Amino acid sequence: MEATGTDEVDKLKTKFISAWNNMKYSWVLKTKTYFSRNSPVLLLGKCYHFKYEGNVEEFRKDFISRIWLTYREEFPQIEGSALTTDCGWGCTLRTGQMLLAQGLILHFLGRAWTWPDALNIENSDSESWTSNTVKKFTASFEASLSGERELKTPTVSQKKTIRRYSDDHEMRNEIYHRKIISWFGDSPLALFGLHQLIEYGKKSGKKAGDWYGPAVVAHILRKAVEEARHPDLQGITIYVAQDCTVYSSDVIDKQCTSMASDNIDDKAVIILIPVRLGGERTNTDYLDFVKGILSLEYCVGIIGGKPKQSYYFAGFQDDSLIYMDPHYCQSFVDVSIKDFPLETFHCPSPKKMSFRKMDPSCTIGFYCRNVQDFKRASEEITKMLKISSKERYPLFTFVNGHSRDYDFTSTTTNEEDLFSEDEKKRLKRFSTEEFVLL
Repeated sequence: MEATGTDEVDKLKTKFISAWNNMKYSWVLKTKTYFSRNSPVLLLGKCYHFKYEGNVEEFRKDFISRIWLTYREEFPQIEGSALTTDCGWGCTLRTGQMLLAQGLILHFLGRAWTWPDALNIENSDSESWTSNTVKKFTASFEASLSGERELKTPTVSQKKTIRRYSDDHEMRNEIYHRKIISWFGDSPLALFGLHQLIEYGKKSGKKAGDWYGPAVVAHILRKAVEEARHPDLQGITIYVAQDCTVYSSDVIDKQCTSMASDNIDDKAVIILIPVRLGGERTNTDYLDFVKGILSLEYCVGIIGGKPKQSYYFAGFQDDSLIYMDPHYCQSFVDVSIKDFPLETFHCPSPKKMSFRKMDPSCTIGFYCRNVQDFKRASEEITKMLKISSKERYPLFTFVNGHSRDYDFTSTTTNEEDLFSEDEKKRLKRFSTEEFVLL
């Protein structure tokens, strides 16, 4: 009887914490983000001038078209835990997902693609947003006490539209748009979903409920892409820089390794570079460098944030960074059903943050379609590094040759041990150095 009573108390505690998290991370008032008409706005390599007619709407459509991945609740239980939400601990995994999603959009749809229904998404007004959140928390708490399923209150609405595709190209794009989002679904079978990423994280000593740093997430994403067996994903790979160094021959080797012997095409590559932009605080001398990175057509964003919070940085205006925030709890969406709703996977409005508030730990991402693209990108980024570093040592470098040429251990991994001993040591070091994320 005593054990049964303890179990009931634990269950009630879990439900209360879940209800509290759902309220805490859904309490997002609609706040306006102000942009200057006198300064250009950069978003993942594209420049907008709001003083010109039409540029504001073009920017909004471009921004909303990026894939937004946030905290979710009531998804299938994560194996080895009782968790059915990532509220409070999964933000860096979510920002990593957003970066990878942007890389896949470039790969399958191209940078010029925008979602035709992007401007049909609209925010709820402040009053309804607040009252809806209060109602949601009240219903959630009452459901926790009674053991019933929580009520859902939508916070983002989409105008009703009848989608008619103008041509086969638009239809193909929408198929890939849905397919990419489905790969990030919150279910054990989704290739890049939270459940799979946590499984790969276990190999580096992480588990569900732990905090993940930008560097650890970079390695988890690499493993997830390497292990993906979907036919559409055999033409793309991920390379993670070693100690702020990109070894060109190692990258090209990954691009030229094909699963099919009759496929002679180069693979595309997403290059992830974990860096620190200073010591305890971000060094403002790196502002121009970060701006330069986000201005490049190769950039797929930055996994970063401010202390205790992870954000996905995608652009800037003046000295402020433009980002998408994963700290918003939304309901689970079953992406396995036909025509699942898309609106909660697209952020209706951008947020801005002063560069000075940025935490120094971050991971920078680039996408290169083939070997030639990689060589061109490495040359362009190297020039930018030289300009920005001035008399300082650059944040990272591109060097010719393989890592083994520089006395670094080069260990192949097998299915039994997804991370090599060298990687485990590196990941352990990263996890202790990086900031704690909530």
